[in-house]
Amino acid sequence: MTNKPQSMADPVLAAGGTLVPSLLDRAVEHHGSRPAARDGSGAWTYRQLDRYSRAVASNLASLGIGTGARILSLLPGGRAFTALLYGALRQGAVVIPAAEDISDYQLRWLLADARPTLVVVPEDHAGRSVTCSVAPVVAASALLHADRAAPPGFLGTAPPAQDDAGRLGPDATALMIYTSGSTARPKGILCPHGTVVWAAHAVASTLGYRYDDIVYVRLPMSFDYGLYQILLCAVAGAEIVFPSEPMSAGELRAVRNSGATVLPLVPTLAAVLSRLAARDTRPTSLRLFSNTGAALVGPDAARLRSAFPGARLICMYGMSECKRITVARPDEDLTHPATVGRALPGTELFVVDEQGEVLPPGEVGQILSAGPHVMAGYWQAPDANAERFVPAPGGHGRAVATGDYGYLDHEGRLYFVGRRDDVFKRRGWRVSAQEIESAMLDIEGVEAAACVPPGPDGELTVWAVTGRTPRAVLRAVEERLGPAKVPDRCVVVDHLPQTPHGKIDKAALRRSAETTR
Repeated sequence: MTNKPQSMADPVLAAGGTLVPSLLDRAVEHHGSRPAARDGSGAWTYRQLDRYSRAVASNLASLGIGTGARILSLLPGGRAFTALLYGALRQGAVVIPAAEDISDYQLRWLLADARPTLVVVPEDHAGRSVTCSVAPVVAASALLHADRAAPPGFLGTAPPAQDDAGRLGPDATALMIYTSGSTARPKGILCPHGTVVWAAHAVASTLGYRYDDIVYVRLPMSFDYGLYQILLCAVAGAEIVFPSEPMSAGELRAVRNSGATVLPLVPTLAAVLSRLAARDTRPTSLRLFSNTGAALVGPDAARLRSAFPGARLICMYGMSECKRITVARPDEDLTHPATVGRALPGTELFVVDEQGEVLPPGEVGQILSAGPHVMAGYWQAPDANAERFVPAPGGHGRAVATGDYGYLDHEGRLYFVGRRDDVFKRRGWRVSAQEIESAMLDIEGVEAAACVPPGPDGELTVWAVTGRTPRAVLRAVEERLGPAKVPDRCVVVDHLPQTPHGKIDKAALRRSAETTR
């Protein structure tokens, strides 16, 4: 099932220009005095955000940062990052968002791979020694105000900042977003201005953010769905709120106090909020959740709805290589359980077999997505590019071969089965890790669950956050899935490890399984 692709010039999806700063320009034009960004230290209107972003562009110019320069950001989500994003892109630079809590080991590797021209850090991280030996470091505050800029000639000279669309085209790189690296070294995804703008408008057209929405963003800026919330808010004229404190037992109180109406989340955050709301039943202003990162289905979705009865849920599926692949209608998973929706408007969706032939509805195969949302490829990774970015079936341009498996129904809805590495044969049956995890979450008393496919020895291990015994969990899984699919071993833990993006860190679980066998 496909949708007819639309061109970059589509007046709806690319209104206002094909460079990312045009999103802010249009927001200033239509919503200049409305709230734009809020964090623990204050708030800006769209007009104020624009002024600070232009200060960033001017200060970057004085530092010799011009078109094509790569800027690595270690900033958390907040007003400073938002101004840096728009200001750096206005100056023609490429923004590389990194997790603010990145380890020294990870940072050394990232610096060696990305080779940034400049590293931007929060005020209290300005002296981080590991960055100083590789690239010049500047605190965000030095870029936000003209009187606090670093000394002239710090990196050389560059033309003054200018808002000249002729300097950049839609194919110029805006972002380099690194994959999460759960199974291999992270790879930098090159995201052109025009593609980012197209994707932002396409996603916005399906989510329906409103100008009076307040969007609470706990997701890190290194996770593309966290960063894109800035762009989605600009498209709608909505306000984005960045929590100032680490996630804790006070998270629900922070959501309530912010006045948030929209909350993008991943399943691990959904589980935290559901548990907190079960103890604190006071109402919130939330009207909409959107989910990505991993499937939010069955018991997880039911718990979230029970905890927040006034909010609707939009299930989605995507990957940074093409931003978003499918978006369901609000609460569509209630009428079509486990669906992650239809293809993003203006894109095409295919399910193919091992030979690349398109499969009919109902048959499981690899998911391919084609259209104007497909990014330019990986940074300096020709082999990975050849494997991931492939010709679309029927000669319809380029497609992203996701490495994920699923199937379509007759109306074009996608049902996610699992990643290539998460689908395996067991005792003659085709099994997915997600199928086992869903069954575990259906067991009363199981708060979180994870399944890692069998290793070389064939042993299938699962992990559960629960007060039940391992034997009781396995027996309950057998009742739900039958003896052929029951795991060999269950490990009861207090919590499951997470990646910086809030997903369950299955690579860490896999390593722990190998060391405890």
